[in-house]
Amino acid sequence: MTENLSLLTDKILARVDGAVGHVIFNNPDRYNAVSLEMWEAVELALANFAADEKVRVVILSGAGGKAFVSGADISKFAKERGSREATEHYNARLKVVYDTIENYPKPTIAMIDGHCLGGGLNLAACTDFRIASGKSRFAMPAAKLALGYPFDAIRRLVNAVGPAAAKKLIFTAKSIDADTALQIGLVQEVVTEEALNNRVAELAGNIADNAPLTIQAMKYIATQVMHPDPSARDFNRCDEMVAACFASEDYIEGREAFMAKRKPQFKGK
Repeated sequence: MTENLSLLTDKILARVDGAVGHVIFNNPDRYNAVSLEMWEAVELALANFAADEKVRVVILSGAGGKAFVSGADISKFAKERGSREATEHYNARLKVVYDTIENYPKPTIAMIDGHCLGGGLNLAACTDFRIASGKSRFAMPAAKLALGYPFDAIRRLVNAVGPAAAKKLIFTAKSIDADTALQIGLVQEVVTEEALNNRVAELAGNIADNAPLTIQAMKYIATQVMHPDPSARDFNRCDEMVAACFASEDYIEGREAFMAKRKPQFKGK
């Protein structure tokens, strides 16, 4: 069953398809450049999906086949970044969305078909992993525009590809193709444009069929492993989440399904 969600703007589409939530950047005339209003709609969609027990995976994508996300909508700069106060407000709202995706309680996948640039690359790096079509290209053009990215944006890129590859992307400001992105670990798979939707749906379905409590625990622990401040890691919470897996109905179901050689039916309880 597919269910559409009513949001703040038609430039962000949100729908639930079975166990998968979709957030679609729908500004193809501007290569899916993002305004403040769009970021607020994304935040709302993510909150809805987090609260929906039926949703087990979230896919982020861009409409139109030209771009995933190309960064901020420059046509909105006069209104949204026309003063120091406005710029600080925009950056604070953007940080909330990026942090939300990076620490999201459910798996997230970036489905990339076309350009993935600047803020779009920052956004993709927030997700758990990235699947791209062969025509996709990636760039961090800040050095050509005299822009600066904050600590967390660089940290996420370094976590995704390692320090040397991240610095090469940043310092040269040159774009790379999908195969190069695969080689450096920026994306995890490259498929044809025609196969992209089916492949991402297949991966999302595979994840959705697995035990939600286990995935939630392992994702939380992985984010703790990569936390920039080791003293802030919540080891007690990690232990509690692992213990909850073993105490769950799903743990019993998993054992019984394995012994009976049948597919388990996990409920997240």
